[in-house]
Amino acid sequence: MEISTGWQQYRQLRLWLLTTILAVGLTLGGCSKPGESAKTANVSPEFEQQVIQVIRNNPKAILESVQAYQQQQQENLQSSRQSFLEQMKTNPSAIIGSSPTTGASSQQIVLLEFSDFQCPFCARAHQTIKQFMDKHQGQVTLVYKHLPLSQIHSEALPAAKASWAAQQQGKFWQYQDALFSQQEKLGEDLYVQIATTLNLDLEQFNRDRQSSEAQASIQKDLELAQALAISGTPFFVMNGETFSGAVELSEMEEVLARVSSKN
Repeated sequence: MEISTGWQQYRQLRLWLLTTILAVGLTLGGCSKPGESAKTANVSPEFEQQVIQVIRNNPKAILESVQAYQQQQQENLQSSRQSFLEQMKTNPSAIIGSSPTTGASSQQIVLLEFSDFQCPFCARAHQTIKQFMDKHQGQVTLVYKHLPLSQIHSEALPAAKASWAAQQQGKFWQYQDALFSQQEKLGEDLYVQIATTLNLDLEQFNRDRQSSEAQASIQKDLELAQALAISGTPFFVMNGETFSGAVELSEMEEVLARVSSKN
């Protein structure tokens, strides 16, 4: 094997190993999208044999390369998250943007929720959030961010677009509640039914949910989640605290207590 060829195969191997390793992960108590490295990992038998040989010849180099890459990725992620959390405390409006909000207008304590309308754990968390906000709506600002996991939930994106369209007519929170309470019925009939029940202008509703603006708004939320390495739902950020999964009310109360003590 020539040195140049071996190095090229080593680099291919490193990419294959890293994308495979980094794609493996489960979000306990939440929905998470499958690994995105299927195409990378789908290699020919010939290349697979070359990979095995390179591993045998360079076990230490492979391990060091993976460790160095993981450390770099972790440092980049920590930097991005730290910047995000600082902005959450100093300039929450920039993070909130045009996302739907409810609760306190002061934005002193902001609860950011990344959610998927087809995720069963999000539906469970929704009930907890309702209880939490009923008690703390004068103190906490709740913000909804879309994170439809389309790879595993076929109705997540259509439901997100429908809720965005409802938002344009001032009915996001009512529409969101209806979607989660009838999660097993997600589909075109339900989207129109909820819009009708909420007395939305159906012509505008249909136009809005099919618009490029709806797609762009949801994509912006997806890009924020990607930058923060959020791949599962539900995921929450309350000022400088993060937590995830179908959390209990007591856990949210504990986070609020810690956040409040720092304000």
